[in-house]
Amino acid sequence: MDNSPPDQPARKTSRIQLRNRKRILEAALEVFSAHGYRGATLDQIATQAGLSKPNILYYFEGKEAIHVTLLNQLMENWLAPLEEMDDTGDPLEEICAYVRRKLEMSRTYPRESRLFANEILQGAPRMAPHLETGLKPLVRDKAALIGRWMDEGRLARTDPMHLIFSIWATTQHYADFAAQVNVLMPDEDAVFPGAQAYLDTLFRKLLTPAD
Repeated sequence: MDNSPPDQPARKTSRIQLRNRKRILEAALEVFSAHGYRGATLDQIATQAGLSKPNILYYFEGKEAIHVTLLNQLMENWLAPLEEMDDTGDPLEEICAYVRRKLEMSRTYPRESRLFANEILQGAPRMAPHLETGLKPLVRDKAALIGRWMDEGRLARTDPMHLIFSIWATTQHYADFAAQVNVLMPDEDAVFPGAQAYLDTLFRKLLTPAD
């Protein structure tokens, strides 16, 4: 006869626990985006969150666990603009729409962009698996799609991979170098509309096939 106790149902996470966990991640995003992984400390995260350090460690094993959680959440959003590129759409409009989505991400999620940039600058020690299994196949597929559009004469010929890199560089600049941009262009309300108009012209001129 089996006298072992019945399995206990998993305890649900309370609203307070969910709120505190979200609070910690929000604070950590602020700290990591400002100081990078190496410069950030649990004490800084605790202060930013308005919680004690032991309270932080109740929810996460340590700084790395918080950082990995943020990176995991980020990667989903990071891939979405490229995934939306439609192989049945007009090639030039699809590329320009992708540029707009990436620029909007820089406007809306500047801290996430800097978090990603800091991780890459350190050699991607915690994000390497995502780059291999998520980013790499997606970028290869979209580069192949862009290459096919070029072969069909629907886009001007250029290197698809370097095109994607240049889109990243020109859009993410506004988040990763925001301090510099804000000094050089103090009218913050004009920065992103101006950037969108400029980049749309830039990539249309680059990619419009010659008559």
